Amino acid sequence: MTDFQEQRPSDAFDYLIVGAGFAGSVLAERLASTGQRVLIVDRRPHIGGNAFDCYDDAGVLIHPYGPHIFHTNSRDVFDYLSRFTEWRPYQHRVLASVDGQLLPIPINLDTVNRLYGLSLTSFQVEEFFASVAEKVEQVRTSEDVVVGKVGRDLYNKFFRGYTRKQWGLDPSELDASVTARVPTRTNRDDRYFADTYQAMPLHGYTRMFQNMLAHPNIKVMLNTDYREIRHLIPHGHLIYTGPVDAFFDHRYGKLPYRSLEFRHETHDAEQLFPVGTVNYPNDYAYTRVSEFKHITGQRHHQTSVVYEYPRAEGDPYYPVPRPENAELYKKYEALADAEPNVTFVGRLATYRYYNMDQVVAQALTTFRKLRGEVAPGNVE
Repeated sequence: MTDFQEQRPSDAFDYLIVGAGFAGSVLAERLASTGQRVLIVDRRPHIGGNAFDCYDDAGVLIHPYGPHIFHTNSRDVFDYLSRFTEWRPYQHRVLASVDGQLLPIPINLDTVNRLYGLSLTSFQVEEFFASVAEKVEQVRTSEDVVVGKVGRDLYNKFFRGYTRKQWGLDPSELDASVTARVPTRTNRDDRYFADTYQAMPLHGYTRMFQNMLAHPNIKVMLNTDYREIRHLIPHGHLIYTGPVDAFFDHRYGKLPYRSLEFRHETHDAEQLFPVGTVNYPNDYAYTRVSEFKHITGQRHHQTSVVYEYPRAEGDPYYPVPRPENAELYKKYEALADAEPNVTFVGRLATYRYYNMDQVVAQALTTFRKLRGEVAPGNVE
């Protein structure tokens, strides 16, 4: 038993958790399940963070913050979330609008054959990639990754324009990790992800989060800035999932992020697009359009879509992967490591571009660390 537990007032909480997205909600549920009293606060009017979903005015289930597609190779993560939701099997497919055609992305055998009017086999497309790839002595940037795999023409058609819109930087200015996430395939596999587990929460993400936070030991406060209540509500340990630079009042300056603006539309049609998402690497100001009924499986006589416009300012979505930003984060990481009685977890608090399943895995590991089941230190 901690000193705080021995001395705490009867109305105190063992943990104050800042942020009701994946990181905060998983930790709230896990800690509550061991008898801890948890208060979770969020400045937004809803739980679920960016994965929050809701019904629009037409009754179509949408993701206000853009499409969130669940996929993981972790049996532990999938089994854990399965306690709070049933699943609808779903394998996401994406087409890219290139040269007047809608072509599969990631680039695969069909992409190459249809783009160039060829009829290559899987073995021949490997030779094709080898013939057009540029020799890169040392892979440092996102441009190096792509031209070293598939050459300059495919790089220009599928990657360069999209990356410039998404990040506001040329791929030659970005860390290799940005485009390394996107595979190149020599077969006809047109799934965007190849993970073992690919599914969507059957009744939506918000219902899953509601089930996760339904434990009687958990209290939720929305529309709340934690700084306004931190010193008013007795609590033991603080778990922080917000931007790490904001926690320290931007002492060393702001960590750079890219943001997004979403334009939602509802149409009097059963379906607008053949797949869940269409990328526009070279045309228009938006990067992609997603149609939610593909993703959710909902049947409805209307359909809702969202256009994504990258922005330099706004809510933080994507840490900008450049060496100078990593160095700046290290300064904040040192402050975080030295902060007594505070745990930093999640994408924003650790300045990492994590998928949803990676955030869940990080939160589960953090829980074990708080319980003394794993050695202290940085939680990846």
